[in-house]
Amino acid sequence: MTLSKMTTAGQVDKAIALYRALLEKHSGEFSAEAVQMVLGQSELAGEQFSIFRRRVEMVSNFITRQVNVDRSRSPQEALKATGRVQYTNGEVVDAMPRGDENCQSDEGEVVFFKPDLSERSGYLSDDELEQEFEWRGLKPCDPISLSAINEADPAFADEKPHGTHWKDAKDNWCFAMFDRWSDGRRVSVNRDGFGWRGHWWFAGVRK
Repeated sequence: MTLSKMTTAGQVDKAIALYRALLEKHSGEFSAEAVQMVLGQSELAGEQFSIFRRRVEMVSNFITRQVNVDRSRSPQEALKATGRVQYTNGEVVDAMPRGDENCQSDEGEVVFFKPDLSERSGYLSDDELEQEFEWRGLKPCDPISLSAINEADPAFADEKPHGTHWKDAKDNWCFAMFDRWSDGRRVSVNRDGFGWRGHWWFAGVRK
């Protein structure tokens, strides 16, 4: 990762202050003897820092896109507007989440991230993906908004194949994904709980 600016002394101070405030808030929950034993464990600081590092690295590879969504479109109209070859299940398309159905259009920001699957055999289940969204303070982007991004920037998915997921009324995982293959630019929407391979980026919105 190329650093545009180093961590500042003020940020270090804030991190320490946040942790100190948390310890003070919960100080009455632990015995002094047990705390002293934990403080004597040499691996404690390293474990705490590894959690901090992981969270910083998670947000270091964000890509953001502004989106302008026409909420008056049906799910099929939103997919058709992308101009992509469709591989879709009509039933799943019709039931796709539509975002804010109370407005005709809206603008916002969509955040794309790519999890590190080097220690997971290059595979991520949908349940694990949901946790990846949670760790980053995101929730999955609705497929109508994601379609709008691919309508505005068809080439984006050529190098950054991406998708989103949701559960249907029967608690089954469903997906919408955009990529390029031998048949050209395509969009796939279906019901599937088999998970994701390591080349995918995922679209989320801030909570």
